[in-house]
Amino acid sequence: MLTQKQKELLIFIHERMAEGDIAPSFDEMREALDLKSKSGIHRLITALVERGYLERLPHRARALEVKKLPEGYSKSSSELPANIPSAATIDAMASIPMMGRIAAGTPIEAIRHEGHHVDLPPTMLGRGEHYALEVDGDSMVNIGIQDGDTVVIQKCDSAENGAVVVALVDNEEVTLKRIKREKGKTILIPENNNYEPQIYDENQVQVQGRLVSLMRNYN
Repeated sequence: MLTQKQKELLIFIHERMAEGDIAPSFDEMREALDLKSKSGIHRLITALVERGYLERLPHRARALEVKKLPEGYSKSSSELPANIPSAATIDAMASIPMMGRIAAGTPIEAIRHEGHHVDLPPTMLGRGEHYALEVDGDSMVNIGIQDGDTVVIQKCDSAENGAVVVALVDNEEVTLKRIKREKGKTILIPENNNYEPQIYDENQVQVQGRLVSLMRNYN
């Protein structure tokens, strides 16, 4: 039985080769699966070869052949998850700025632009402008947001009660929390029972965006 990453890589290779008979490069595979290094791709390919799903062909560039596909796979079944682009969409990636780290715990200093970008398939984005932030802390783990994840944020200055937002507190600190407004107060609510809600006057908190997508590295 394949792991999820093995399955994603196998389908990615298959769909790319269906268009041109040449396997994607290790760099393309690494970027598609959002891994930090090519060594992770090497391990995945070795596992797929050992399980009989791939074959390495001697004396050929990008020498891979798909021998079989995961059970139940079909092109129309959308086997690739939202953050893995298919061969048809890999060239239509959107680039958004990576703005730095954001606390999912105690607020930290305001967002600083770090000067690099993240490439995403358009399916991970909604309308308007977006940016990415790296999560620092564990206060949102109950809804699957973990320390080290990258969250994709849609820029906005307001959000409905219950939305997960980037909140700027006192023009100094920024945090990722669920927002609630009640009786002239703004409540920033964690999703971890070890943390208490943070209660502020309405004029202390400014919404700087709302959560629309999440990415995670498994390497």
